[in-house]
Amino acid sequence: MTVAVWAADRVKRWLYHVQSFTQFVLHVLWCTATPPIYVKDGLYYMYTLGIGSLPVILLTGLFTGMVLSLQSGYTLAQFGGKYYLARIVSLSMVRELGPVLTALMLAGRVGAGIASELGAMAVTEQVSALRAMGVDPVRKLVVPRWLALLGMAPTLTILSAWVGLWGGAMVADIKYQVRPSYYWATAAWVLFTDDVILGFLKPFLFGTLIAWIGCYQGLTTEGGSQGVGRSTTSTVVVTSIAILVADYFFNEVFITIIMMTGHF
Repeated sequence: MTVAVWAADRVKRWLYHVQSFTQFVLHVLWCTATPPIYVKDGLYYMYTLGIGSLPVILLTGLFTGMVLSLQSGYTLAQFGGKYYLARIVSLSMVRELGPVLTALMLAGRVGAGIASELGAMAVTEQVSALRAMGVDPVRKLVVPRWLALLGMAPTLTILSAWVGLWGGAMVADIKYQVRPSYYWATAAWVLFTDDVILGFLKPFLFGTLIAWIGCYQGLTTEGGSQGVGRSTTSTVVVTSIAILVADYFFNEVFITIIMMTGHF
């Protein structure tokens, strides 16, 4: 096989997946906009996907804030600027690190879990059985998971950022003698409405990417147990890259709007 043939085959496969994923997304949106909606399933997934992820999200947020405070404080202390520590930690956790790291943790835990579960159902003909019974697999399996992540991803992000601020405050107080009262006053003063809105809107986009990519990879799984493994791995890799790429363009659009209008 020549390089040209190999490249053409890869492009063909990529275009097929783009077309297939676009059709999948349109189907998801149509099922979401029309009844029935499986509310009980959605509440169940809010618990399993959201509450079940709480420990790892809180640990990630806590130690991210602590490390950020430790490293930033070390550098700032050399220039007598340790009192800027609260600004750096609060803005970083609320605008960027909180939403992105929470999404990456969810991609690894929730996205992989969705892909493996739906992949196992696909290779054991359970998805085909749903179709045979007149049940739309997308409506039954995808929409509740997506709506659950839309509800839980912002909540988990807020908790992660909040715990990260507390972790930063502890390190700032113990390591660099920055009083907690000053730390929290500075954090409240430096965070504007635009910062909070930016940090709050990102999880809706990231949660959507996690749900859609994980469900798509799972439902299109082929090849038995090996196929399930490939789908799970692909979900984590593709979702992580998609989150980082989407984060850049989301920031670009948001900053452009602020620069043009002066506010969001």
